[in-house]
Amino acid sequence: MKQTEVLLQPNPNARIEEFVYEKLDRKAPSRINNPELLGQYMIDAGTEFGPGTAYGNALIKCGETQKRIGTADRELIQSSALNFLTPLRNFIEGDYKTIAKERKLLQNKRLDLDAAKTRLKKAKAAETRASQLNSARLEGDNIMIWAEEVTKSEQELRITQSEFDRQAEITRLLLEGISSTHAHHLRCLNDFVEAQMTYYAQCYQYMLDLQKQLGRCFPSNYCNNNQTSVAPVPSASSNVIGSSALTSTSGLVITSPSNLIDLKECGGSRKARVLYDYDAANSSELSLLADEVITVFSVVGMDSDWLMGERGNQKGRVPITYLELLN
Repeated sequence: MKQTEVLLQPNPNARIEEFVYEKLDRKAPSRINNPELLGQYMIDAGTEFGPGTAYGNALIKCGETQKRIGTADRELIQSSALNFLTPLRNFIEGDYKTIAKERKLLQNKRLDLDAAKTRLKKAKAAETRASQLNSARLEGDNIMIWAEEVTKSEQELRITQSEFDRQAEITRLLLEGISSTHAHHLRCLNDFVEAQMTYYAQCYQYMLDLQKQLGRCFPSNYCNNNQTSVAPVPSASSNVIGSSALTSTSGLVITSPSNLIDLKECGGSRKARVLYDYDAANSSELSLLADEVITVFSVVGMDSDWLMGERGNQKGRVPITYLELLN
């Protein structure tokens, strides 16, 4: 339970504050979370750079997405607290304490019962020894004393046995309810997993949308000024290889090319239009001119960011993000 609280609210001071408000039966004040705070800073910075600039526009879009993630994070915390943490805490602080108390009481009753059995056993043993001595009157009086002690011990045993049986029944009934408690907690756990699933699905969708938006933020000459062995940002056309590419400030591209996957699976070749000029870095690569049409195909074992290009008798590796597959 404690570690779930840490997961949902990593800030220990915030957890203490929420605990105090809960004990006072008051609602804790709403506080901006880290994604929302980062989003606001990004939006402010983007506004200063200017929404009309590529960098300012990208910052604003990133900030808006961070704030949406912050909202989703808040919904996850609320849902998990209501459907998972609260029932678990109620059990631990309520029924569980009652069960633990009754079990401890049962252990004490068992110790009392064992002690009563031991006293009765000793009294009977003493009575037996006294009865074996059959000569002196004093010894006869001693037998009577031990007989009374046995009677007293037997009565004490009956009382402690009755108290133990009653406490054992109470504890048994409480423990029988654990199975239904487990079934309830299982449903709560399922609710927690569904809340996490919804949260991560939302975050994933938000980032996909942001990735597509960022692909339209870069000026057309951006990559000509940042040429690397990995390709520049492609156009936003749906049939561009890596159309959902996310480009970092270093010019590296992360792609999820659906058309490229189709090309690799079918093992055939396709025509592709070159989007940007490209100078081959070595003899294994093929230099490209913008707007020319070449043939491309996949080769087993080749890096996922590259295809084999063919122009007449010339062949060489070409970066996939410089290409637009043609239907």
